[in-house]
Amino acid sequence: MIGAIAGDIVGSVYEWNNIKIKECELFSKECFFTDDSVLTVALADSILNETPYSENLKIYYHRYLGKGFGGSFDHWAKSRQSEPYNSWGNGAAMRVSPVGYAYDDLSTVLSQAEAYTAVTRDHPEGIKGVQATAAAIFLARSGATKSEIRDFIEKRFDYDLSRHVDEIHPDYRFDESCQGTVPQAIRAFIDSTDFEDAIGTAVSLGGDSDTLAGITGGIAQAFFSGVPETVEQTVYTILEEPLREITEQFMIHCCRG
Repeated sequence: MIGAIAGDIVGSVYEWNNIKIKECELFSKECFFTDDSVLTVALADSILNETPYSENLKIYYHRYLGKGFGGSFDHWAKSRQSEPYNSWGNGAAMRVSPVGYAYDDLSTVLSQAEAYTAVTRDHPEGIKGVQATAAAIFLARSGATKSEIRDFIEKRFDYDLSRHVDEIHPDYRFDESCQGTVPQAIRAFIDSTDFEDAIGTAVSLGGDSDTLAGITGGIAQAFFSGVPETVEQTVYTILEEPLREITEQFMIHCCRG
């Protein structure tokens, strides 16, 4: 989970200032956590404390106004109604990482990823994106190889993961859809050598940098057995206290060992 938050924070300064090189500064003074981190923590809170996710989403939204929430989610969070709004947006894939760590079999991971996502967005492409992300995290922490993860994602979700990031770079542009973000983020993980390289690779694609790096970071944390201590401690210094507390609790209960 903290890998996803780290990716969000690192990518925050590159979303509107894209770079196309991997050697980026991971944590500049301008880095900040966005709505993606806020709602990732909201999901972790729901899993830890069994609070309905729809309630937590609205609580965290009002607690962290101004963190970049999308228009459709903004409208949903302000409404007294809680019907999903049929979105295929990529934000849900970024914030699903806690599901990949919290459950101990793939079937449950897939069903819970769908259940937690469908409270706001029930478009098939949105569900597909979060399930692919959560499955990649689960497989990575279960000892699957990169080839095994790639094969499963391609066969189960019909994503094309054949193109190396060097092939994706030239024509990749900002894309807020799951179908235009999740395959690229997974491929950035596949082409990485360690956690920090995974984040740099995701950022180097350009586009929606914080979400791309968040998705990649969640998978990379699982595959590389955690994040560097310096990365973890930097994340904790950037997160505000309530977010840091839930993140630390989730890491202890679901992401160690």
